[in-house]
Amino acid sequence: MEYNRIRTGKLVLKGEKQKTKKRKHKNLEKIEQKPEVQDTDVINHGGWCKTTSVSEITGTVAIEFKNQTYIKALDNGLFTLGIPHDEGEGPCPEEILIAIPVNETKVALKSGYGKYLGVDKKGVVVGRSDAVGTLEQWEPIFQDGNLAILSSTNNFISVTNDDDVVCQSKTAGPAEFVCIRSIVQRVDDNDKEVCEEELGSMAQVEEKFVRKFQKFQDKKLRICTSDRSTLKKAKEEGILHETLLDRRSKMKADRYCK
Repeated sequence: MEYNRIRTGKLVLKGEKQKTKKRKHKNLEKIEQKPEVQDTDVINHGGWCKTTSVSEITGTVAIEFKNQTYIKALDNGLFTLGIPHDEGEGPCPEEILIAIPVNETKVALKSGYGKYLGVDKKGVVVGRSDAVGTLEQWEPIFQDGNLAILSSTNNFISVTNDDDVVCQSKTAGPAEFVCIRSIVQRVDDNDKEVCEEELGSMAQVEEKFVRKFQKFQDKKLRICTSDRSTLKKAKEEGILHETLLDRRSKMKADRYCK
C-alpha cells in the first residue's frame, strides 16, 4: 500500500531529463520553419532594387553606372560620377532622383535641386529646367539584360574619363550600360504607369495641371480657352507637358512661365 502511494509517475533515472509535449511541439515548429530567401543584390545596395521595366521607373530612383557608383547632381546644374559606396550602402542624397512617367516608354527625371534633367547643345546632361519639355524626356531601353538611357537627341547617356555625364553616343555599348535602382517596393498596378494629373479628359487634365502650377493671388483659375484637340495629339507624341506649359504661358499666371 505504501509503495502504491509513493509511485505517482514514470520512473526517472538520475541525469535523465524528462521531455514534455510542449517542448516537443516547439521543436517541431522550429523544424517546419523555412528560412526567408533574401535578395543579396538589394541588401548589398542598401535596399535599392534593380528595375527591369519602364513601369518600375517611378518615384525615388538612382542611376548606377558602375557597381555601387551613382551619378551625382552638382549645385551648378551639372552631373558627375559619385564616389563608390561600401557594400550595404545606398546612394547619398545628391545621387537620388525623382522619376516621373511621361508615357509608356519615356520618363522625366528631377534632381534633388528641384530641376529636370535635360541635354544642352554640347550634349552635356544638365539639370536646370523647371518644366518638362522635349529635351527633358528620357527613354530607358531594356535589351538582353542590359539597360541604356536614350535622350531626346537620340544619344545615349554615358560618363567621360573626367566623370562628366554626357549624351554623345549614337549606339549603346558597355560604356552606356546603366542600372536604374528604385527604393520603392514593386507593385503590379498598371495605373502607376501614368501620373495622376494625366488621368481623365483633356479638359480635366489641363485643369489639374493649372491647379498644380498656377499662382492663386485672386483665387481664380486661368485656363487657356483655345482648342484642346492638340492636347490629345501632344500626349500621343510625348510632348503633353510642353504643350500644357505653352498654353499656361499664354495666361501669364504660371509660376514656371514668364
